[in-house]
Amino acid sequence: MKQPIGYYVHHHGDGHRQRALAIAGAAPPGTFTLIGTGLAGRTEGLDCLDLPDDRLRADAQFQGLDEARHRPNALHYAPNHHAGVRKRVAMLTEWIEREQPALMVIDLSVEIAMLARLAATPTVYVRLGGLREDAAHLEAFRGAKALLAPFHPDLDDLETANWVRARTQFYPGLTRVGQVRGDERRDNILVVNGLGGSSATGEELADAARATPSSSWRVIGPGSPPAAMPNNLTLLGWVEDAAAEIAAAGIVVGAAGDGLVTAVIATSRPFICLPQQRPFDEQVSKARRLAALGAAIVVDDWPTASKWPALLASASALKPDSLTRLHDAKGARRAAEFLIATAQEGLLHAPD
Repeated sequence: MKQPIGYYVHHHGDGHRQRALAIAGAAPPGTFTLIGTGLAGRTEGLDCLDLPDDRLRADAQFQGLDEARHRPNALHYAPNHHAGVRKRVAMLTEWIEREQPALMVIDLSVEIAMLARLAATPTVYVRLGGLREDAAHLEAFRGAKALLAPFHPDLDDLETANWVRARTQFYPGLTRVGQVRGDERRDNILVVNGLGGSSATGEELADAARATPSSSWRVIGPGSPPAAMPNNLTLLGWVEDAAAEIAAAGIVVGAAGDGLVTAVIATSRPFICLPQQRPFDEQVSKARRLAALGAAIVVDDWPTASKWPALLASASALKPDSLTRLHDAKGARRAAEFLIATAQEGLLHAPD
């Protein structure tokens, strides 16, 4: 296929990039071009179009809020007089005109989806968890050739509209973590703090470690150290090989973001899930389904120190089969094949 598939990667957290790398890495070289902010040098040799930042303040966590008093219902984020937004729109449409992509995968932005359609480019929209029934999402869903969900259908929100579910292709296993074989230690507790935020302070982590002296606690991701570090607590900060840490964990503790949930499922590690507040109850919905399926221990807030021994025991008692059935080791390859087939079908029926 001569015309590339563009893959838009949202820059909040790192799960979107990891998912794109898994899918693109399972396709023939040159099939995908990754598009997004902060991708330069982080696409493992894949072609990319690095776009300017669209946040209102470069040092702020992106919350998807544009502070506009008036906005079309079909858009979520459309700030006025933003130089970065103007530049990225110009760069993307210039790339579309030059490369004439066969398809755009949107992971995740209703604005980019609408822009691609306006530029005569078909889309496949990546649909995350939660109940996304607002006007903007529904219009992006209607405008796409298909929807792609990076999870097992049993993890879908039960209130999802039937027509949305019918248009969705479910591809669990969009991760490379399952390719790692770790030296699992049952006493190794891994706390994963994503780029989207952490659930515990340094002092709370220290208290949990002191309450479970027979366990070794390792923390990856951002966070601050406690005043006094217990001997069984190690703060690793940001690590490039998170896959190896997850594969070696006896129990994983973290939020309900798609990237971590997919990695936990891929390795069948016992999971203590602390869903964080996200738009459309994305993490709460996913955690609720995991709990209903017996695939995780879910707690709303970081537990007090005295509760950790019982929580670790409950997590260790989870049945691995509850996670194994939610995984597809060939998910990335199948998703890539689906996207390539969708792109080729569109080219076959394109007007001259």
